[in-house]
Amino acid sequence: MVIILDGKKCSEMRLEHLKEEIRNSGIFPRLATVIVGSDPASKMYVRMKHRACEQVGIGSVGIELPEDSTTEKVVEAVTRLNRDTDIDGILVQLPLPKQVDAERVIEVVNPQKDVDGYHPENMGLLFSGRPRFTSCTPTGIMTLLKEYKIPLAGACAVVVGRSIDVGRPMAALLINADATVTICHSKTKDLVKELKRADILISAIGKAHFIQPAMVKPGAVIIDVGINQLDGKLVGDVDYAKVVEIASAITPVPGGVGPMTIATLMENTFRAAKVKACDSA
Repeated sequence: MVIILDGKKCSEMRLEHLKEEIRNSGIFPRLATVIVGSDPASKMYVRMKHRACEQVGIGSVGIELPEDSTTEKVVEAVTRLNRDTDIDGILVQLPLPKQVDAERVIEVVNPQKDVDGYHPENMGLLFSGRPRFTSCTPTGIMTLLKEYKIPLAGACAVVVGRSIDVGRPMAALLINADATVTICHSKTKDLVKELKRADILISAIGKAHFIQPAMVKPGAVIIDVGINQLDGKLVGDVDYAKVVEIASAITPVPGGVGPMTIATLMENTFRAAKVKACDSA
């Protein structure tokens, strides 16, 4: 019988535990978000993050910049947050408008406050096997797999997508957990052959219902990172209704990976606050 990997339930348990931990810590973490423009999806994600902060007892501040902001204006906003000793974590909502150099903005974020785990220093620590802050979506996935006792050591894991926010850090986390990892992308030859090898298949390509049963090894664990609109509905990269029939475990969309991403952001922010408190003690 297939196991539904319930990220909503898992995240709620972790947030409740985190709320208690923060309450008993004597520490008052604060997260700052930076959003440029008025993209509806980005604004919705930022609102959800602020609501989660309120839920667990993390203070939050939102910086909103106009759509036509230059790279310099965004860098200036991030630099102010770096200097603000009351701010423990900084999140720059991606994607940024085309005229903004996203790489430069990410590099400006203080690595000690980089709770999204995108800074090159934090990426380097992750790939060297000594992670500090790791990208929230891949880390949330690892937490979910651990919660459901999905064995990773020796497993053949295939990650579809090589983005800085999901694909690459996901591969690194799986390698650190002793999985054998393949990253597939738009230039991969014989993609179906690679996918059918996977004991654990993680799709993060942003194409609605791209993953079909013919691409999936029977009994595979399927992690769907995709968030797509199809016929007015929110769906993943995986054709859930069909693939659920052959998977051993699968995440739904919505209610799978998304809630785990937000829970991990809250956990990273509290971790940053604890490190700062130790350093200043």
